[in-house]
Amino acid sequence: MPAIELICLDMSGTTVRDDGAVEQAFISALAEVGIAVGSARYAEALEVIRATMGQAKIEVLRLILRDEFSALRANKAFEKAYAKLLADGAVDALPGAEQLLGQLRAAGLRICLTTGFAPATREALIDRLNWGRRIDLALSPVEAGRGRPWPDMIITAARYLEISGMSAVAVAGDTPNDIRAGLAAGASIVAGVLSGSGTRSALTEAGATHVLDTVGELLPIVVPVG
Repeated sequence: MPAIELICLDMSGTTVRDDGAVEQAFISALAEVGIAVGSARYAEALEVIRATMGQAKIEVLRLILRDEFSALRANKAFEKAYAKLLADGAVDALPGAEQLLGQLRAAGLRICLTTGFAPATREALIDRLNWGRRIDLALSPVEAGRGRPWPDMIITAARYLEISGMSAVAVAGDTPNDIRAGLAAGASIVAGVLSGSGTRSALTEAGATHVLDTVGELLPIVVPVG
């Protein structure tokens, strides 16, 4: 296996614990456009939200609402609701995540955080965690072209950080969409992490090269001893 140069890490559910904050923000977004909790349309929307975890939030809302104006309105409500949850302390680093970032940096690897959040939400989250100096890059779908399951964010990170080839990239995420994106990008390590919404069977079926209980277990895989 080629030496790993770049690690692309998902945020919510992989390195960041939100205790349902993303779903709560989606519920606020749905309410903004008249989809009330308990309605038949709400149940259908919630099913879509859970099935598309890892994808760009605006794309999920477009899929649900089928109307660009409504999707944009709902997306603004999502960002506002998530920002409030962030300010209220509902989001924090998952165990082992901060230590992993330090260990990867000490080993000389480049680090990119990828997410389905809009850039403003992503940066607020990074500021809240004080991770700005711990990483080399952070990307949202709008900055790369398309969100997961497409590989655009991973490929963009590798190009921007001048990585020698896609086989020198490792990816970790908690959803099947993270796995599909990593495989499509050509990453040699595509690890599923069980700290978020994905189950072991779902991550394995998506093609994960490894399935880990926590993201902290990634270190010996990407930085082999000896």
